Amino acid sequence: MQRDPRAFLWDVRESVLAIQGFIAGIDADAYAASDLVQAGVERKFGIIGEALNQLAKLAAPLATRIPELPQIVAFRNQLIHGYATVKARTVWNVAQSSLPALLVCVNGLLEELGEG
Repeated sequence: MQRDPRAFLWDVRESVLAIQGFIAGIDADAYAASDLVQAGVERKFGIIGEALNQLAKLAAPLATRIPELPQIVAFRNQLIHGYATVKARTVWNVAQSSLPALLVCVNGLLEELGEG
């Protein structure tokens, strides 16, 4: 049985919100010093990348509406599979610069699909 595309978008939204909660009130140095926070953030980035990868396979026209989807999946692969060493500062910068726009996009898609 195929999973509803909205479930993948929901996974992305919940993971973005979790990351934002994990890093709320701390700065880049505190993030780099906390293995616990880094592990949580990286885990949620893994969920985001996998959900979008699966969405691209299941509902390609919908997935193409998510800006930088291939880069998000590639970032997940780097984090999870260790293709390249990803420094804490890089993860922090991605969380700060890219997640707000991703959240807006995913929320918009969910609203269109009746799950806002």
